[in-house]
Amino acid sequence: MPQTVPAQISLVNASTVLDDSEVRIVADALQKQVTNDFRPVWGVDAKVAFIPRGSTPPEGTWWLAILDDSDQAGALGYHDLTPDGLPLGKAFAATDMKYGYSWSVTASHELLEMLADPNINLTVMVPNTQTTGMLYAYEVCDACEGDHFGYEIGSVLVSDFVFPSWFEDFRSKGSTQFDQTSQIQSPLQLLAGGYIGVFDINSGSGWHQITAEKRPTNMLLRGNVGSRRERRATPRYQWLPSLPHREITGRAEHYRQQLAQILTSRIAA
Repeated sequence: MPQTVPAQISLVNASTVLDDSEVRIVADALQKQVTNDFRPVWGVDAKVAFIPRGSTPPEGTWWLAILDDSDQAGALGYHDLTPDGLPLGKAFAATDMKYGYSWSVTASHELLEMLADPNINLTVMVPNTQTTGMLYAYEVCDACEGDHFGYEIGSVLVSDFVFPSWFEDFRSKGSTQFDQTSQIQSPLQLLAGGYIGVFDINSGSGWHQITAEKRPTNMLLRGNVGSRRERRATPRYQWLPSLPHREITGRAEHYRQQLAQILTSRIAA
């Protein structure tokens, strides 16, 4: 059934590498993407509210935290859920910059996947025989996640995403639209650089990633600590709530002071 009440999303700027003005522009673009592109296809709506650095998100909202990297997330107390036990997504801006990726695409990716599967527990069964098959993770951006497959909303690059038809293996090639930018031509197709988490029911090997290139999973595909990929393989009873935001804000100031001290020491050396 289509969602009738929009999810309330707090887009929190906790990064040291991005100004509030940069994040606010992306928040506006993400709202347009959800309203104009994602909602008509998936039946899921959201209201995206920008939360400036140091400010506290309203109670009862889902969080999408823009952080530097997974180390910062751990240092500040961002874990697997909000303090209210609600969905929490993380985008690591400094990590993206390090590898030459667009952090706005990552933020879009995380937001859309959080909306499609907020509890990180949905899968699609693709049987091989009557007794064997593969569970495909219900992740809507992994198959087409590359920056070069994204599209622009104003001046902001956002992630491509698959349609529900992508998970319907009965469909033939070219029979319908499989993703927002019409670059995917078949169900379960992975674009270059894309991947999807699968669970082989009979192998007992747990979750692993398959890629378009059919190569073994590399370090980047393992995902950051606390990422959706890691959490899907972690029992939910082991998920940790984040600290109250007032504690996170205090830790953030200490974290920024530590970074400034390190930078000063490097310059002096």
